[in-house]
Amino acid sequence: MDSGSDSFRSSERRRVGLIYDERMGKHFDLTDKKHPESPDRIHEIWNKLQDSGIAERCTVMDGKEAKDEHISLVHNRKHIDFIKSISSKQEKFWKEMTKKYNSVYFNQGSSEAAYISAGCVIEVAEKVAAGELDSAFAIVRPPGHHAEPNQPMGFCLFNNVAIATQYLLDKRADLGIKKILIVDWDVHHGNGTQKMFWKDPRVLFFSVHRHDFGTYYPCDEAGSHKMTGEGPGKGYNINVPWEHGGCGDADYLAVWDHVLIPVAKEFCPDIVLISAGFDAAIGDPLGGCCVSPHGYAVMLNKLLEFAGGKIVMALEGGYDKVSIANSVQACIEVLLQQKPIIGSSEAYPFESTWRVIRAVREKLSSFWQSFSERLPVKVTSMSSPYIQVVSSDSEDEYNTFSNRVSQDLEKDIENVIQPFSDLKVNDGTGITSQARTNSHTWREELSKIDIWYATFGSNMKLSRFLCYIAGGQVEGMRKPCIGSLDKSKPKEIKWESFPHRLFFAREHTATWGPGGVAFLHPESNSDEKAYLCLYRITLEQFNDVLLQENNSSFDMNYPLFDMTDLQSIEERKCVPAEAVKNGWYHNVLYLGKENGIPILTMTCRLSDVDNFKSGKVGMRKPSKEYANTLIRGLVEGKQLSEDEATTYIQEAVSRAL
Repeated sequence: MDSGSDSFRSSERRRVGLIYDERMGKHFDLTDKKHPESPDRIHEIWNKLQDSGIAERCTVMDGKEAKDEHISLVHNRKHIDFIKSISSKQEKFWKEMTKKYNSVYFNQGSSEAAYISAGCVIEVAEKVAAGELDSAFAIVRPPGHHAEPNQPMGFCLFNNVAIATQYLLDKRADLGIKKILIVDWDVHHGNGTQKMFWKDPRVLFFSVHRHDFGTYYPCDEAGSHKMTGEGPGKGYNINVPWEHGGCGDADYLAVWDHVLIPVAKEFCPDIVLISAGFDAAIGDPLGGCCVSPHGYAVMLNKLLEFAGGKIVMALEGGYDKVSIANSVQACIEVLLQQKPIIGSSEAYPFESTWRVIRAVREKLSSFWQSFSERLPVKVTSMSSPYIQVVSSDSEDEYNTFSNRVSQDLEKDIENVIQPFSDLKVNDGTGITSQARTNSHTWREELSKIDIWYATFGSNMKLSRFLCYIAGGQVEGMRKPCIGSLDKSKPKEIKWESFPHRLFFAREHTATWGPGGVAFLHPESNSDEKAYLCLYRITLEQFNDVLLQENNSSFDMNYPLFDMTDLQSIEERKCVPAEAVKNGWYHNVLYLGKENGIPILTMTCRLSDVDNFKSGKVGMRKPSKEYANTLIRGLVEGKQLSEDEATTYIQEAVSRAL
């Protein structure tokens, strides 16, 4: 890893702005004191910078509220009026609006905090553009990059970076800012910022984020690498979507070197604005990645070569207080340029990182000359096996999952990122010979064991289930399945009913789009009756289906559910697949035996049912395409008529848990 020390200039004292205002701490969640987007985030950063002496080396400024005329450059009038009115309302209104919008909360301090947050970023952006400051960091909240022109979402009320960008381009043309590079390194896709500059060639928007094939928040395809802009803005929207969590310094720096830096050189921006979220940092409870403070420092240092070092950083996400404070300090030290960047890493990027980089470059090769050549095999073959890091799928599930990574940053880096010397990469797959041996051994063993896989959702329709075996997709599905390694069709198919409750919950799936998906209550109830289609498949195939049902990139060097689990499940009744614990169907449930062969299904946990009951995670009817697939499965399986099947689904939707 390049330490970037060549840009160290001890003879110069850079003028770095630091803007912060205590009033932004008045915005907090009245109903949840442990909400991750809390005032403590910015308090911890500010205290860290003061205690370390960093703050006194900067030009410190007080916050300043944004004007409506500037906010209206990217947000519509209705949205502005709504945010402005929040603080004058009562708690009942705030709670109603919290339910209406996606992952936001409101209280009496929300309006003021939103205006100050946006105003702070405008203030420092203007001073950097005018040359009064060399660079600046805005310690602001609420964050902004999820906020869309007409609505708040994802903890964000106003889109701070987008407002400042449009302000410089449209209101301060006298400053000579004609092209702006926005770098969004928050672990979530900057959907709001993307929408605002979708057709604008003056703004190159770059976002690197977890996407997990559309299942990671914001849970849509907007963050795909295929989303490149429209009209005159075509090619000026660059998304780098991680396929899974666990990405760290090596992965991000590979993207910098082979995507961001080459295209930034071609674009030649007049100023760089960074949506600086630190939820990809080690220890973050939402991000599930492992970027170190050193990694952020190197990424930032590589951007200093553009626009004469005119960089404005605005805080976005980041929910581990220690990690976010350490990462911000590391970045401000880079902006000050008063000491070289110490440290290095000899880790490889994941194999999936190279796959994503190649896809991004290929998609944008017609727009950027630097992407026209293929990356050398000797570069992309340097990859690391995937290491599973468990995290939540979206912000609105933040309290369902515990933090899997400790606060000991150096130890985490050593444990999570394998040193160069320890890797034995024999080909482009990034899998060692030992890993391949493990995979071969367990597959050979489990391919000899049959189980009944009992399905209660769309897999009741045979053609749909075969997507998990042979790969592909059927009508209504938004993404294909990869299939099983063993593509043999089921040896038998049976139908049975079981005393369990069928219900529908959650808001969206990558496969079917908006709408709930089917769950089977883990506990039996003699008053309930659920129709299940049983497929006789091997335990090896069941593992591959379990993987695909949970949308995980877990490296199948080892099984998710092995012989030990099978031998114990009759007594235990259920066995969680820990490696895909962030999935919705990771709880393997035992339903009995058929002709001496165990019947297994996969569903949610009892704790998830409690979240559905309390409203913490929403109950919702399925999409039309998904419901029709369930109905067709029941009809084709000769269990119910079409009218009966429709009624069966409707009753499952309408009855409260």
